[in-house]
Amino acid sequence: MAWDRNQMAQRAAKELQDGMYVNLGIGIPTLVSNYIPEGIDVTLQSENGMLGMGPFPTEAEIDADLINAGKQTITELDRTSYFSSADSFAMIRGGHIDLSILGAMEVSEEGDLANWMIPGKLVKGMGGAMDLVAGVKRVVVIMDHANKKGDSKLLKKCTLPLTGQKVVDRIITNLGVFDITQQGIKIVELADQVTVEQVADFTEAKIAL
Repeated sequence: MAWDRNQMAQRAAKELQDGMYVNLGIGIPTLVSNYIPEGIDVTLQSENGMLGMGPFPTEAEIDADLINAGKQTITELDRTSYFSSADSFAMIRGGHIDLSILGAMEVSEEGDLANWMIPGKLVKGMGGAMDLVAGVKRVVVIMDHANKKGDSKLLKKCTLPLTGQKVVDRIITNLGVFDITQQGIKIVELADQVTVEQVADFTEAKIAL
């Protein structure tokens, strides 16, 4: 049985290690903050200038002035600090963020990432994605394995404009967990009741045996 969005985020939270500085992208990745394992202390960073984010607020906790890069309301911690976006991107570009968990529209078998635009559609801009994939030590992508038409999003070559080349380390989809290797996409873990054959049916990229 394929994972839903929350199960994908919960699995991605297992990628967190104690003491890490972590950036969570817009979409499913933001849900990861709700599943940080007990005993693991990580510091979440947001491109708009916040270091040390708490989980999403309850109705009573909502503060319209506290938002992440995706303009979602969030909570602060006792150790939260605020600064300019210039300082925020200096952290990212300087290699001070250990892990970024991002959404994607396409990932190639070589780890190329396309996650910022579809030609012909109005976009607000690339945001921090290009800086994140270039400056962060490890990049994990969360996305559905196939699009709404049933076409694979794990491709031999990306068809959309790239965010970065050979930047993705691990992919978590609704079907399982996959690593980028020189031999192709390696299956690390499958969602409950999902088979290798089902993965192959929805994967254009080469699967490492």
